[in-house]
Amino acid sequence: MTRGRTALLLAGAMSLTAAIGHLACIAGGPRWYLAMGAGERMAAAVAQGRWQPTLVTLAIAAVLALWGLYAWSGAGLIGRLPLLRWALAGVTTVYLARGLLFVPLQAHFPGNSPAFWYVSSAICAAIGLVHLAGLWQAWPRLAGR
Repeated sequence: MTRGRTALLLAGAMSLTAAIGHLACIAGGPRWYLAMGAGERMAAAVAQGRWQPTLVTLAIAAVLALWGLYAWSGAGLIGRLPLLRWALAGVTTVYLARGLLFVPLQAHFPGNSPAFWYVSSAICAAIGLVHLAGLWQAWPRLAGR
C-alpha cells in the first residue's frame, strides 16, 4: 500500500465524522448542542431561533469536511486538490494546536464545560496525530507534480 495512505484515509474519515457530528447538532437542536458541550449560551441562542449558532456550526462542518477531503486526496482516494502538501500540513497543525493548547482557549469560551474541553481536545489531538502519521509517511509522495 502507498506510504501514508491508511493513516490519511482514517484521518479523512475522522474529519468527515466530526463534520457530520456538527451537522447533527443543527438537526438535533438545543439539547444536542448541550450534549456535544457547546454550552448553555449557544443552546439558548438555538432555542431562541437565532441564526448565528447555525451559521457558526455550518462553517465548522464545512471546514472539517474540506479537511477530510484533503486527507482523502493525500491518500489518493479522490483527485489531487490544490496545495495538497501544505494544506495537509496546515490542517495537521491546527488539529494538534487545538488538541494541545486548549487551556488558553477556555478563557475565550467560558460557557463550555471542562468535560467538553478535555474530550474535544483529546479528539482533536488524536485526529492531528493520525494526520501527522499520514503526512510524515506520505510527504515525499505528496510533492507537487
